[in-house]
Amino acid sequence: MDEIGLFPLQLVLLPEELVPLHIFEPRYRELIGECIEQQTAFGLILEDGDGLRGIGTSATVVQVLERLPDGRLNIVVRGERRFRLVRETDGRSFRTGAIEWLPDGDGQPDAASVDALLSAFRSTAAAAEAEVEEPAPDDPGLSWRIAAQVDLGVDAKQELLEARDEAERVDRLTALLAEAERSIRWRSEARERAQTNGKVRHPPDAPPG
Repeated sequence: MDEIGLFPLQLVLLPEELVPLHIFEPRYRELIGECIEQQTAFGLILEDGDGLRGIGTSATVVQVLERLPDGRLNIVVRGERRFRLVRETDGRSFRTGAIEWLPDGDGQPDAASVDALLSAFRSTAAAAEAEVEEPAPDDPGLSWRIAAQVDLGVDAKQELLEARDEAERVDRLTALLAEAERSIRWRSEARERAQTNGKVRHPPDAPPG
């Protein structure tokens, strides 16, 4: 069992995902400063109205964008390994925890599931008119690489983070992308109708907006 500095935030970091962070609290400036100096990882874990989640992702600082005169930092971190928080520990100014690393299970998606995921990814990108980088079908981190390019929201990303294996993640991500595409297309139609005083019926599963 390892001990790691914890950085609870209202966001979810996936393995292989790059995320910019603004570090301003003194205790987390201390944590990130140590990680930069010692080239070690910290644990980024979701904390929201439901409390601190049980599974997070280790993160390393890959770039310091800016060091401000008052000690604040703008950095870029990369998600690495999933972990399970066993218990919080104490003794430091920042939060720490005893963790167990969480390896993936053996389940792997079949070719049809991979094809369905890549198709959903293309359709969602087309609906959003976004330029994306499509991973190779045999990429062992296929689900992570695709999920990192789509704004799925924290609950959906946490669900992916907690999935048992790549097969489960691929199936769930395919469904999430289909939902995202439907929402994007509905919003686009709503904007077009609004410009002409037309009306559009809200789809049952799409969020209001």
